[in-house]
Amino acid sequence: MDAVAGALAVKAYDDGSKVVGLIQKKNDYVKDLEENYHKLKSELGKLQARRDDIEAKFNRDKRMQATRECQDWILRVKEMDKQVSKLEEKYNSKGKPSWKPTSWTSRSKLSERMAKKSEEVHSLWMDGIFERGVVVAKSVKPVEKIGAPNIEDKQSLQGAFRNTLNYLKRDKITRIGIWGALGIGKTAIMQNLNDNEEMAKMFDKIIWVTVSKHPSIEKLQEAIIRRLELSVEGTSSTTEEKAQRISEELEGKKCLILLDEVCQKIDLHEVMGFRTLQKDSKVVLASRSRGICYDMDADELIKVKNLSYDDAWNMFQKTVGDAISSPSIKRIAELVTNECGGLPLLIDRVARTLKKNGKNEVLWDRGLRRLQRWDSIKVEGIEEVLEFLKLCYHDLDEIKKGCFLYSALYPEECEICVDYLMECWRAEGFMDYRYEIKDARGEGHEILKELTDLSLLERTNRIKFVKMNKVLRKMALKMSSQRNDFKLLVKPQEGLNDFPKREEWEQATRISLMDNQLQTLPDTLDCCNLLTLLLQRNMFLMTIPESFFASMQSLRVLDLHATAIESLPSSLSNSIHLRGLYLNSCNHLRKFQFNIEALVKLEALDIRGTQISLLEIGSLRQVRCLQMSLSNFGMENPIEGEISNFNSLEELSIEVCSSKLWWDKIVDSVKKEVAAWEKLTSLRFCFPEVDCLELFVSTSPVWNKNSCMTFQFANDHPDSTCPQILESFCYLSNYSLKLVDGNGVNPRMLKQLMVTYAFGLINHRGVSRLSDFGVENMNRMLVCLIEGCNEMETIINGEGITQEVLKCLEHLCINNILNLKSIWQGPVYAGSLAQLKNLTLSRCPELKKIFSNGMIQQLPQLQHLRVEECGQIEEIIMESENNGLEANALPSLKTLVLLNLPELTSIWIDDSLEWPSLQRIKVSTCDKLKRLPFNNANATKLRFIEGQESWWGKLVWKDDAVKQRLRSLCIFD
Repeated sequence: MDAVAGALAVKAYDDGSKVVGLIQKKNDYVKDLEENYHKLKSELGKLQARRDDIEAKFNRDKRMQATRECQDWILRVKEMDKQVSKLEEKYNSKGKPSWKPTSWTSRSKLSERMAKKSEEVHSLWMDGIFERGVVVAKSVKPVEKIGAPNIEDKQSLQGAFRNTLNYLKRDKITRIGIWGALGIGKTAIMQNLNDNEEMAKMFDKIIWVTVSKHPSIEKLQEAIIRRLELSVEGTSSTTEEKAQRISEELEGKKCLILLDEVCQKIDLHEVMGFRTLQKDSKVVLASRSRGICYDMDADELIKVKNLSYDDAWNMFQKTVGDAISSPSIKRIAELVTNECGGLPLLIDRVARTLKKNGKNEVLWDRGLRRLQRWDSIKVEGIEEVLEFLKLCYHDLDEIKKGCFLYSALYPEECEICVDYLMECWRAEGFMDYRYEIKDARGEGHEILKELTDLSLLERTNRIKFVKMNKVLRKMALKMSSQRNDFKLLVKPQEGLNDFPKREEWEQATRISLMDNQLQTLPDTLDCCNLLTLLLQRNMFLMTIPESFFASMQSLRVLDLHATAIESLPSSLSNSIHLRGLYLNSCNHLRKFQFNIEALVKLEALDIRGTQISLLEIGSLRQVRCLQMSLSNFGMENPIEGEISNFNSLEELSIEVCSSKLWWDKIVDSVKKEVAAWEKLTSLRFCFPEVDCLELFVSTSPVWNKNSCMTFQFANDHPDSTCPQILESFCYLSNYSLKLVDGNGVNPRMLKQLMVTYAFGLINHRGVSRLSDFGVENMNRMLVCLIEGCNEMETIINGEGITQEVLKCLEHLCINNILNLKSIWQGPVYAGSLAQLKNLTLSRCPELKKIFSNGMIQQLPQLQHLRVEECGQIEEIIMESENNGLEANALPSLKTLVLLNLPELTSIWIDDSLEWPSLQRIKVSTCDKLKRLPFNNANATKLRFIEGQESWWGKLVWKDDAVKQRLRSLCIFD
């Protein structure tokens, strides 16, 4: 028992000693807390200093980066920083003395942890001694391949891609903008640029950035930093410092920066730290908006067009596969392809959806019918595309949304006259009704520009017209169906014989039934909310029921032009808000049965080609825009003086299409009465003599205020076969002057010439050159047509000229001048013809020189050259006039057309010119032309060579490889 007690006593003593020792140790930790804290801070400071020294080493040389071992060590230091910071926070909150036992214990533990952490920090500091060094050369890939889709079988995409490649090779072009509708294939083009081997050889770095709809500088920088694999640890996180870091990294490197899906302007200085691009670096941006490309200072713009039907069909077939091997399904598939409007995104989605139908013809037919009606129902595969296209629509303000939806009233791909469309927009209230018409048209052009820049509307080949793609039109109809204030009934060109049923039109705010075969209308159309009614070109519509308009008090636009109506019913008097009434080409219309004075808000009226007399409309003194014919003055007894009632007119167009005797009786009213109007801002009229025009100009108060009055003047006989200059060039210009059968230079006309944009000189005598009119009077001229002026020997004589000549001219057409020997004689002052894009020379039998000495260097913008029936032309570019011609001459020339030139032997003496933009050449009846100025390296964008196969067979070649290359481009007559 004593032994046991002794053992227990010894054990108790030992345990007690341990406890006392432990307490003493903890007490020591408490006493050493402050010392351990400062030691830890000291060790951490040494560690951070070593970390900073190491980072400085690889930051000094931008071509180097930290080794993997070093990067791991830096990450461990970063983690250690966090751990020490937490201990420091605890020290600051628990390190003060306290009487509480818990405080004493926690301080002891904290001191112990700090002591151990000091040892860890010191150990990590020792690990920071790298015997093999801390940096290695960077190994960032020049290109990160994306896996671009194949676009070789899509001509519009491949063409845009090739154009971009060619622009990237030009030293002076640093920024390129690719634009087009959503889903058109811009991203596919950009991806092909990224993956292109030629680009990889041309640039040291290719950087791809997809820009979000709401981009921030930080996000763009993060994307670029990730791409360049930059380390930004130890540097400030501000955008300015990151931009500087990116700029330093790219300094001295030739970079291609690809910015996809750009929705707003990006300041590359803020993002990448440079105001101008590094030497030989380039930027290509893709945007749905042309305006964004301009804002980003793009040097060249490339529009991506819809796929042609053939390309669309090929794409559809490849996606669908064997399912369309059946002839009946193939027929349906062809109609499906047509419905997709050439949009690659839509073609892909629809093809993938219909592929699921296999070879079931019933399901394919159902798919087609649903696709044709997707503006009113939900269709699988379409909704994704619709949501995609909605992005453009939702970015518009409410006014532009209304203008876009309104344009869907017209048939798909149908040409819509811009002036007419803007009048309708104004009448509908999309533009401020208080403005003058000219101001409203300016506002309308701003709206139109935004819609065309976004590809929601498209310009046609005729500049004064636009159209809407069928897919976008269906989207617009879908969007309008979701709005209570924009209910549309749209059935143009559907072959309707009968008016639609009541349930279709009773809720409509706008109805379009144009281009049908309607013969009758309902007795009344109970549409109190109807704003626009379009019935034009229903050629069999002869009568309108008496009460048809009874409920249309809100109607603002009524278009009945080119119908067979003979009168308008009395109920039209109820349409007191009507602002636009279009009756042109209603050849049988001779009277109004309604009280025209009731139309107190009517602003735009078109009665051209009707039998309506001025007496019928004489009380409409509030009309601002009137389009009429000479016949409206009265067929047998022309009414003089009646036009004076319209002295509030701002725009007047009088169409001349009758005998000279009748014309002469009317012109006095125009030159005296119209000249006195003070609100007139636009006049289109043919004056029989220059004296009549001069009298009008000299007495017009508007003209003499030097206002921006728009005009389309001519002095030709109304039966003249010479084309109207604007229609000849399809050019958007309202400042045109055409002189026909005149003589010499009338000093009184020079003032008009100074403000003329489009000038026609036809069958004029007494001048030997255009410059006789004074080159200083032609500074605004954009378009010039010279025809039948047989005393002319040259167009411009440059002797003694000390200023730019025709510096704004874009189109020059010279036709049927028997004695013309050259276009330019003498020296060419720098900047002359600098904007010339189109040059046409036709039926000039004595012409020998096209580009005289020094002229070709002034034509950097020339895109289209046509030479026809000029029997003395031997060389297009004469060697004797163009010695030492640089290889990049005519850098913008796209098309070259040479027709019936029997003496032509040469386009250029050899193949030394680059022809960087040439896409098409057409040759016909040029039997002495035996060589083409091409080789395997130049004319890389050439796509078509048109001519006779017999001519091609006689050409001489230096190299069969060139012949084979060009043979694949041939289209024979």
